[in-house]
Amino acid sequence: MRFVNPRALPLRIRSVVTTTLAVLAACSGNRPAVGPGSAGTPPGPGGAAGAAGIGVVPGSPADMQRLYRSMGLIAGTGAIPFVSSVSFLRSPTPDSTLTLIALSLPSRVLGFTRQGERYGASYVARLEVRQGTTVVKVIEATEKVLVPTFRETARTDESIIWQQFLKLAPGRYSVALSIKDESSIRNASEEVQLEVPRLAPDMLGSPLPVYEAIPRATADSLPRILARPRATVVFGQDSVLPLYLDAVGSAAPTRVHVRIMGEGDTRLFDTDIELPARGDGHSITYGVPVAKMGIGINTLLVSVPGRADTARARVLVSLGDDLPIASFDEMFSYLRYFTTADRLKTLRDATPAFRPEAWAAFLKATDPIPGTAENEGLRDYFARIRVANIRFRDDGPTGWQSDRGTAFVALGDPDNMFDSGMTDPNARVRQQIWEYRELRVQIVFVDQTGFGRWRLSTQGRAELDNAIRRRMASRQ
Repeated sequence: MRFVNPRALPLRIRSVVTTTLAVLAACSGNRPAVGPGSAGTPPGPGGAAGAAGIGVVPGSPADMQRLYRSMGLIAGTGAIPFVSSVSFLRSPTPDSTLTLIALSLPSRVLGFTRQGERYGASYVARLEVRQGTTVVKVIEATEKVLVPTFRETARTDESIIWQQFLKLAPGRYSVALSIKDESSIRNASEEVQLEVPRLAPDMLGSPLPVYEAIPRATADSLPRILARPRATVVFGQDSVLPLYLDAVGSAAPTRVHVRIMGEGDTRLFDTDIELPARGDGHSITYGVPVAKMGIGINTLLVSVPGRADTARARVLVSLGDDLPIASFDEMFSYLRYFTTADRLKTLRDATPAFRPEAWAAFLKATDPIPGTAENEGLRDYFARIRVANIRFRDDGPTGWQSDRGTAFVALGDPDNMFDSGMTDPNARVRQQIWEYRELRVQIVFVDQTGFGRWRLSTQGRAELDNAIRRRMASRQ
């Protein structure tokens, strides 16, 4: 188990990793696929999203878990939203396959307590592998997490990673994963069917998204890997996705072709990569450029020139840990307060083949500081959406779509805010007045219930809409 800062490069590892290698005997098989509802290689390129195309689903845990499942990942059901990936690497003998099961969860779901100058929490991770009615292996571990600041206890990213290496004979298994917080009754579990493939001597292992990797020196050793179970990068924060590619044995390939496919099977990127010799095999950690991937779900295809087999991995380019992306079309509702309808129409009308160019042109046209590598305007806009979903979560089902959330996302923080409840706390009807001096407007929100359900009046809605139009016009 590791507590990590996924955005830090180089990574700062905050606790010791526990990696177990278990040799499991089972009947052999040769189907390189994963059963329904389980994690593993997706059936083909493209999918529901990608392609410089963008889309966001509401950031509830259930929505995020559904999205991760659509990528072929294991997403736990229960009070702890864990995500797990399964990857396969070749072992020295064909009667077994090296299988990596990696699980991540956000630190905010655990019950932390003060322990001296730090904060600590504990959880129990359990992995059970069965074949038919026979329990082949059970691994249960109680893990402790220590963090230096209270802020670290509230993270929503995959800040805690637990992973296990297993040697499995090719064949079909049932895999049950569960997590329990030691300080509460919170728990989550998931069971999937797993098809372990037989990897021939000339075949690649799974393309493995990682935070860091040190290749193995010999075929019978383990690579030192910190997996990236969510297979996710964040637009505007991550510049590359480290992808570990591994092949061992005398027939191991020395060169591979990497292709990125987006929505509608749009080809986004192609490159050839040399696999350096390392001990008994060839391996590399290749930095896939995030700029070459579409916002949404992308499929990475890795193939050996002249061979039919292709290894696949799905990767999510998101706009934030609480804003997972689903499709190109869904995104436009989120951009409606960022720029004008005419500019959005140009982006919407682009065909899948031209979406990368249209997206690049959109970023260039809306970039407030062209001399920098990122679009600060878009970065700050989606940061406000994330803040609004927390700050105004009691105003409606989705914080940024509430009346106050809309004003905050479109206009930012007010220059002045007056709350009548501060002068008359016993009043049943309260008012909040937000003043934006540059726009010379005051937006009035009314709480008729006394329970913090702030709403705009008809006149207030018209004033807010007019202020949003003027703000957008000023950005042209």
